[in-house]
Amino acid sequence: MLAIYKRELKSYFQSMVGCVFIAFLMVFTGIYFMAYNLMSGYPCFSYTLSGSLIVFIVGIPLITMRSFSEERKNKTDQLLLTAPVSLGKVVMGKYLAIVTVIAIPNVIFCIYPLIIKSQGTAYLMVDYISILVFFLLGCVYAAIGMFLSSLTESQIIAFISTFGILLVLYLWDGILSMLPSSALSGLVGVLIILSVAAFYIWQMTGNAVLAGAIEIIGAAAGIITYIVRSSLFENLLSNLLGRLALANVFTDITSNSIVDITGIVLYLSFIAVFVFLTVQAIQKRRWS
Repeated sequence: MLAIYKRELKSYFQSMVGCVFIAFLMVFTGIYFMAYNLMSGYPCFSYTLSGSLIVFIVGIPLITMRSFSEERKNKTDQLLLTAPVSLGKVVMGKYLAIVTVIAIPNVIFCIYPLIIKSQGTAYLMVDYISILVFFLLGCVYAAIGMFLSSLTESQIIAFISTFGILLVLYLWDGILSMLPSSALSGLVGVLIILSVAAFYIWQMTGNAVLAGAIEIIGAAAGIITYIVRSSLFENLLSNLLGRLALANVFTDITSNSIVDITGIVLYLSFIAVFVFLTVQAIQKRRWS
């Protein structure tokens, strides 16, 4: 795993992709830092970081699009699949290289609250927690991007799909506000989510019986529950999908200085799930 990590990390800086990402994030954040903290005297660096979230939407797809799609296009993924290390270590080696690229500017950001402190009032605890959560959010986005890269051999498709999903997640609160709140719409939404999950299970396992059984049993349970107690489905879509507003965990710190421990656990869970899905996607290609 260490050899893969070193190779991937080296490739990010040889191709300048890592340098471009770091420079772009540093410049963008530096502009906000100058405007808000130094010129306007705002004491919270966490507020400055909130303006840099938009950089992740473009920057993360840039550094994840080549993680597996390039290997697949050049047929060098066969070397990885036959390497004397487990597939999980291969994926983790690549993922940790991406995380390292994201970590570099965040380590530099740790200096900024001290600069604010030297000029007057500063909230160091809130600022450093916000930097940590900002970094974890980047890691979540990186796990999503790496998974999407493992599904295609085209870097362009990997970039566009990751960009699209991250943009949707960024606008998730506004999208949820447009969802209907009736019980019937909640049932329909649950059935759609169940169908998507069953389709994915079928794609990954090739077992149509298993996928069909899961969908039929789930649909029957949902319909029976709706008949017995339809009130459970009111506002269900908003409540069920509301946790996908990943940026809210970070913005709660910047806006209200509230640290949501469950949100951090949610970030770590998302990372684990998408790393696992990446391993399974590549494993499926190995056996097919």
